[in-house]
Amino acid sequence: MSVRVLVVDDHAMFRSGVRAELAQQPGIEVVAEAEDVDTAVKAVAAHQPEVVLLDVHLPGGGGVEVMRRAPSIEGRPRYLALSVSDAAEDVIGTIRGGARGYVTKTITGPELAAAIERVAGGDAVFSPRLAGFVLDAFSGVIEVAAVDEDLDRLTEREREVMRLIARGYSYKEVAKELFISIKTVETHMSSVLRKLQLSSRHELTRWANDRRLL
Repeated sequence: MSVRVLVVDDHAMFRSGVRAELAQQPGIEVVAEAEDVDTAVKAVAAHQPEVVLLDVHLPGGGGVEVMRRAPSIEGRPRYLALSVSDAAEDVIGTIRGGARGYVTKTITGPELAAAIERVAGGDAVFSPRLAGFVLDAFSGVIEVAAVDEDLDRLTEREREVMRLIARGYSYKEVAKELFISIKTVETHMSSVLRKLQLSSRHELTRWANDRRLL
């Protein structure tokens, strides 16, 4: 039988891409999509998926809020985070919120299908880098609360833009990755530098690296 999947992401184009990709993978059935916390909670109740592909940053409270509010029957659904962010505090916070795995949006269709099937079967799924974050957090190596405090002044979208710019992405590449315009990227970047009291991309990269956000 196919694994029933709900795709939760606030970008319609990305949801369509995931649905089309998973349609090519045997054993996976996308039963619904949702764009924010409220629609995700309703979709879980209505469709009772086995696995929810969940973006970390969503309108209405984020992926953790979906896991907190959505109904659960006999341990289902299981949640697999699918996010552009691979920052330590996002990974750890999502796992603490109840997700069984965390993969980034660079994953291929076959890899994503395999991750969904593993999560549906009860396994935990991470890339090696992300698994290291989780181990470090629970062993006390990473001070997650301190990282969160540093990021509090940025909005969720500003965090996404900040991480990509700090990794060396061009404005055009960031716009393509996040499905927004180059002008919007420029606006977010100006806001990020102002809020963090930084003056350049170089300083931003150093700031993010110091906080293990890259």
